[in-house]
Amino acid sequence: MPLLRTAPGIAWILAYTIASEIGDINRFPTARKLIGYTGLCPRVYQSGETDRRGPLAKNGPNYLRWALIEAAHTAGRTSHYRPIVTRMRDRHGRRRGSALAAVEIARRLTESIWSMLTRTQPFAPAGAL
Repeated sequence: MPLLRTAPGIAWILAYTIASEIGDINRFPTARKLIGYTGLCPRVYQSGETDRRGPLAKNGPNYLRWALIEAAHTAGRTSHYRPIVTRMRDRHGRRRGSALAAVEIARRLTESIWSMLTRTQPFAPAGAL
């Protein structure tokens, strides 16, 4: 729990929820596998030469996805993730841009969580290592 709490937007309740829903982090060999497990990736429709992307897949635990989106809304207020929110709002409008930014930040938080738990190191923004 203390390791998860170092990430922006994650306090005690979200840390417990995320930890209990993920379980053993060694089940996921890469961060992409963990993101796929959460259901925060778009649905893909492919056939022949056509490739279409749809809404979120929403497979996996509902409470994990909820906790990551809640953490993303709070993390979007920090200086590290604020440019993502601004860029998405400018591109897609205030309401839709905020929702898309929350999903993007949740994906990035999931990558950070995988990295933190596999390396047992506290949160560090990208490029800090």
